[in-house]
Amino acid sequence: MSVEHAAVQRADFDQVMVPNYAPAGFIPVRGAGSRVWDQAGRELVDFSGGIAVNVLGHCHPALVGALTEQANNLWHVSNVFTNEPTLRLAKKLVDATFAERVFFCNSGAEANEAAFKLARRVAHDQYGPEKYEIIAALNSFHGRTLFTVSVGGQPKYSDGFGPKITGISHVPYNDLDALKAAVTDKTCAVVLEPIQGEGGVLPGQLEYLQGARKLCDEHNALLVFDEVQSGMGRSGHLFAYMHYGVTPDILSSAKSIGGGFPLAAMLTTEKLARHFAVGVHGTTYGGNPLACAVGEAVIDVINTPEVLAGVQRKHQQFKTRLQSIGQQYGVFSEVRGLGLLIGCVLSDAWKGKAKDIFNAAEAQDLMILQAGPDVIRFAPSLVIEDADIEEGLNRFERAIAKLTS
Repeated sequence: MSVEHAAVQRADFDQVMVPNYAPAGFIPVRGAGSRVWDQAGRELVDFSGGIAVNVLGHCHPALVGALTEQANNLWHVSNVFTNEPTLRLAKKLVDATFAERVFFCNSGAEANEAAFKLARRVAHDQYGPEKYEIIAALNSFHGRTLFTVSVGGQPKYSDGFGPKITGISHVPYNDLDALKAAVTDKTCAVVLEPIQGEGGVLPGQLEYLQGARKLCDEHNALLVFDEVQSGMGRSGHLFAYMHYGVTPDILSSAKSIGGGFPLAAMLTTEKLARHFAVGVHGTTYGGNPLACAVGEAVIDVINTPEVLAGVQRKHQQFKTRLQSIGQQYGVFSEVRGLGLLIGCVLSDAWKGKAKDIFNAAEAQDLMILQAGPDVIRFAPSLVIEDADIEEGLNRFERAIAKLTS
């Protein structure tokens, strides 16, 4: 049964929506795999992946099947009850990671909010109220709630909302000496993205992450990894901490974990999880059957040797071509990242012009991302077909050629 919908257009956004976003001038209406169609029927190649969310592309049959089946069974029962999809997905996450306990919620900000609250609660219970300080990295991004935006190291997002949450300090990323100088016995947690996403697709150095782990151990602090953007196969491992061999105490996951359905998780050990006793923290929709049914289908597809090996291979396909485009047109100084989270750092002559490249790509029917004004970011589906990579990179090169001619 089809329903008649009232016609809407991009201009309606400016009439009815709060102006905190400036969306593109077209409206996507349909997606399949790594292709998207807008209202006018124009077909675009999608290298943006809904900002590292659409981990299996658009309308993947496994996800559509899982959601449809669950939608006909049970939508919501609240956390007064548990449900089968939640338990199945939690078991799979526990089996596949360092974690022994899972807390489900709806977004990366909520997963980080839970992680930071747990870190403070553990320190409070074990060492007293003085041990509450959190150290995070400059240029980090951890969400938009007041707590998470304060932990994030970008004042442009946290300024102007009244007094900030106290006890949070920021140090340069990948600078172990600065971290050493900052950690004290009052530190309850060090919070890091193994790959800084919004801050410019900057991978952590192995010695840095190992050093952070050691400092936390020495000072009875918890190491929290924000894997909202880097997790669920994005790096070529199920989580990026596995790439480094550095295990956190708490890990946050969102974006890709639901493949486009709102879902997030905080993963931790049984010992730490005890501090979230009944009533200490909660969320209405966290672990709802619809989201967890989709999440289970996501992990079933991604956490296989074939898909993870494919991510590494596709990384190389992207990197080789992007480096060659960068050299030919003089636009990039570096291509960096892990797996299918790739950043092209703009050369000095192109600094600040990421938006221009974004617009030029759109004119060539290609969806890409920025990570700040100086980095072009690609976060496509992990199962994007080679032909789509090829076609998308051809369109990208045409965009760059046009801009530089």
